[in-house]
Formats: sequence, C-alpha cells, structure tokens
Amino acid sequence: MTTAPSAYHRRLAEQKRAAILAAATRLFLDTGYDGTSLARIAESAEVSKATLFKQFPTKAALFDAIVAASWQTGEDDATHPPAGDLHGGLTAIGRRYVALLTRPGMADLFRIVIAELHRFPELGEAQFTRGKMPYFDSVRRYLEAERAAGTIVVDDTELATTQFLGMISNFVFWPRMLLPHWSPDEAAILHVVDEAVLMMAARYAAPRRDGD
Repeated sequence: MTTAPSAYHRRLAEQKRAAILAAATRLFLDTGYDGTSLARIAESAEVSKATLFKQFPTKAALFDAIVAASWQTGEDDATHPPAGDLHGGLTAIGRRYVALLTRPGMADLFRIVIAELHRFPELGEAQFTRGKMPYFDSVRRYLEAERAAGTIVVDDTELATTQFLGMISNFVFWPRMLLPHWSPDEAAILHVVDEAVLMMAARYAAPRRDGD
C-alpha cells in the first residue's frame, strides 16, 4: 500500500525543484538553450540526474516551467481590482504589468526564445502559451468584469486588452530587445501607464448618465 509523501518530503521536493529552476535559468541565460545540458543543470543545482528527470523529463519541459514561473505574479482573478473603478483598476494592473516586464531576466528570456526560434520553435510556443496568454487572459477577464458592471462599452475585450498592454510594453519592454541599456526612469514609466489608462477610458468608458 502506498502512502502520501510526508510534509518533509514535499518540502524537500519543492526545494529541489526551486534549485533546478534557478540553476537552469542561470545556465540558459549564460550559455543559451542549445548550449545547456540537463546534466550540467543537475550538477549546478546539486541534485542527481534522476531527481531532475523525475521533475522534468525533457529540457523542453524544464524551459516550459521557467517560462510559466517568469510570468507568475502570485495573483489571480480574485486579486484583480474589483470592477467599478476603471481608472483605478487599470492603473493598478498597468503598474503590475510594468513590474512584471522589468523583472531581472525577463528580457533575456525573450532574447533566448528569439535567438533559438529557428531551431527550437517549441520555445516560442512555450513563451506564448505558458507565459503571455495566461497573463493576457487574466487582464481580459478583468475588462469583461468591468463590462458586466456597466463601466465600459466594448465588443472585443481581446482587442482592448491588446491595446492596453501594448501601449505599456511598447515603451517599457520592447526597446530592450534592441537596446540592452534601455531603462526609462520611474516617472516616465508611470506617465506611460497613466496615458494608457486615459486612452482606454476615452475609448471605452460608458457614457455618464444624468445625475452621475
């Protein structure tokens, strides 16, 4: 009869998984995807190859996990701003998006995907489906909640989400792909977020009713 792993063994497995992800991330950033072997990752993480293969049977599966972790914010739909205050809600989401895009290593992770895409197209699939889309969908659901609350009038919430996130990432993130030292100051970044919120409100805010 099998028994469930103890709390100690679960904690130990989580620690090993975290060590593997950290070591793999460092090596991928330093030597690229193709130049990093699972054996080297296991050595760097100070775990056995058997332990690594148990958690991640392939290098692609390990990269998927790194991408998913890089996009995680520790938040879900329940922690999004409540619907009803479009300006405040979008401002909060916009600033969280900035914090996500400017995390150490985020731009470098994208560079790996772009550099290796011709040989390993699955890396692009991982970045899109494991990282970008889950985050994108969480913002889209927020806009759908605002629509249900009557604060916005929008037919295509996917397009609206693309517009909002694109206005921010086009200034904060994408120049880093060609300009490694691109680092606008906080005031400039907050101004871009504020302007993106104003643009969204101008385009989609529901007309005010008499007496509002």
